Amino acid sequence: MSAPHLARLNDDQRRAVEFGITAPGDGPLLVIAGAGSGKTNTLAHRVAHLIVNGADPRRILLMTFSRRAAGEMARRVERIAANVLGDKAAAMTDALAWSGTFHGIGARLLRDYAPSIGLDPAFTIHDREDSADLMNLVRHDLALSAKSSRFPAKGTCLAIYSRIVNATMPIEEALRDVFPWCAMWKDELTALFAAYVETKQAQNVLDYDDLLLYWAALMGEAEIAADLAGRFDHVLVDEYQDTNRLQASILIALKPEGAGLTVVGDDAQAIYSFRAATVRNILDFPQSFTRPATLVTLERNYRSTAPILAASNAVIARASERFAKTLWTERQSGGRPRLVTVRDEAGQALYIVDAILEARERGVPLKEQSVLFRASHHSGPLEVELTRRNIPFVKFGGLKFLDAAHVKDVLALLRLAENPRDRVAGFRVLMLLPGIGPATAGRLLGAMASAADPLAEIAAFTPPARAAEDWPGFAALLGAMRTRAAGWPGELEGIRAWYQPYLEQVHEDAAVRMADLAQLEQIAAGYASRERFLTELTLDPPAAVSDESGVPYKDEDYLILSTIHSAKGQEWRQVFVLNVVDGCIPSDLGTGTSSEIEEERRLLYVAMTRAKDDLHLVVPQRFYVTQQGRGGDRHLYASRTRFIPEAITGLFETTTWPRMASAGASAATPPVAPVDLKARMRGMWR
Repeated sequence: MSAPHLARLNDDQRRAVEFGITAPGDGPLLVIAGAGSGKTNTLAHRVAHLIVNGADPRRILLMTFSRRAAGEMARRVERIAANVLGDKAAAMTDALAWSGTFHGIGARLLRDYAPSIGLDPAFTIHDREDSADLMNLVRHDLALSAKSSRFPAKGTCLAIYSRIVNATMPIEEALRDVFPWCAMWKDELTALFAAYVETKQAQNVLDYDDLLLYWAALMGEAEIAADLAGRFDHVLVDEYQDTNRLQASILIALKPEGAGLTVVGDDAQAIYSFRAATVRNILDFPQSFTRPATLVTLERNYRSTAPILAASNAVIARASERFAKTLWTERQSGGRPRLVTVRDEAGQALYIVDAILEARERGVPLKEQSVLFRASHHSGPLEVELTRRNIPFVKFGGLKFLDAAHVKDVLALLRLAENPRDRVAGFRVLMLLPGIGPATAGRLLGAMASAADPLAEIAAFTPPARAAEDWPGFAALLGAMRTRAAGWPGELEGIRAWYQPYLEQVHEDAAVRMADLAQLEQIAAGYASRERFLTELTLDPPAAVSDESGVPYKDEDYLILSTIHSAKGQEWRQVFVLNVVDGCIPSDLGTGTSSEIEEERRLLYVAMTRAKDDLHLVVPQRFYVTQQGRGGDRHLYASRTRFIPEAITGLFETTTWPRMASAGASAATPPVAPVDLKARMRGMWR
């Protein structure tokens, strides 16, 4: 009989939780967790069950795809373990110290092993924008920006570099398959990336990709790899279908025999190839280790009604390669999902808004409804109609907290104090000061790079006359940060006081931005040190808060608009999917290869399985597109997505929305007598 803390699990979940602990098994475990099947709950129970049965939580490595997910997992583990351990559960889960993202764990391990691999443990970590800025500096130094033919911009260069690293592919393959418009620059890009790596090392900085790349390189050193692997008895990985080749190589090196390894994921929800994730990792997992893997499939869905699952199963069943599973549920209520044909995007917007308001009148809050789309710009006509009808909405995406200029300025100052050789941070900070231009900043940073004490160069520097008034305060601030006189996070208060005059000179909404910096200070209070704060905040930034979009609604209910990629892991009572037509789903940019088409199929499946009670797939007969280089903007007549062939339409309620797209029109309006305009045009010239 199972332990009481496992009583609420179904049979398959229990098999996954007990594997190798109270049930036989010592090889790797692969849990294929269908949409809505309780994946997170199962993984949390497995971790708790390990601890309850004597596993040392300090020797458990748990990797998730966000720090917040890791925190939520730890809280669940504590609640589950408390059923057995009582008050001792908190102490045990507090010892679950190795819990976080691949990048976060990598950063910690690199600091631990830094002396053994020639790294300075005080390295700082560049986020994507800082990395792009550094790439741009190197690009200019190599005179690549002066090419007679336009050289790829800094963001494109960084994307190419990142794809090569994370997908572990040669530059020729990356350029041919992903960036064909840049293929002519192979030699120059190779030289650029070599110089970029040398520059990072000289400045003692790592970028996101380095955290995995260096970790993978660690695992290639036999002595270090054995020591590192020996630190963990159990390794558990969530969302394994979203890993890239580099992450998979790290995992295989950690546990080459697979003993103590558990991965959880769903090949049917692998939709992030644009981030270099590959579905092959999860499909090939059973054959990747010296011991055979055990497969447990979670098929019971706790989210959606049976009709929604039947339609979703039919869509994904036509995938060319997958782990076989058929989701089922005990939720038998609810009608079939609707496949709704409308005239155009304006009609689509009107249909959706009417259906949203109708559901709201039935008691479904706006927050329990969502509109999903393949690409962000697809929601434009709907946003206009929502605004016109005074329906509040939140759209996932847009400016992130750490992308805001004022937050990046403050973080750059912290990074400069932490690592005075960080040229990107130094350049950003120096350019804040009136009277300091690029040439002056470059000279000072050059002197700092070669100095034994870089910050002493700032104290001794004689600034231009226009900067003389502001320089002493800046030098004093950095001096105080160097000695850590104010303590952590007290030094942030001094930074805000110094920075406020510059903020007020540059930004009209200085008050809003200062509130962001106050929030940044509150966030900082949750970290033990400046180094820890910079590392964690760079790896896992908080959500966007930096813009005031208007007076807040007294009624906090609002509709959710989201790309399908951003909606993964979410659920709503009523879901609408826009533009379920070929050209959108699948995207006309995602039909080049069979693997791309299969990912587009999985994307539709993910969208459909977000719905709990009601699902509407909307099919406009024509829609407006912008096609650069293909004749510009135009209307296209569309056909229903190829992923819903005629053979499975019986699983949907197929309807045509009767109202005309134009305001005030009615389906009962008498037909207009035909007019031969072509004859009239010909008559103009006769």
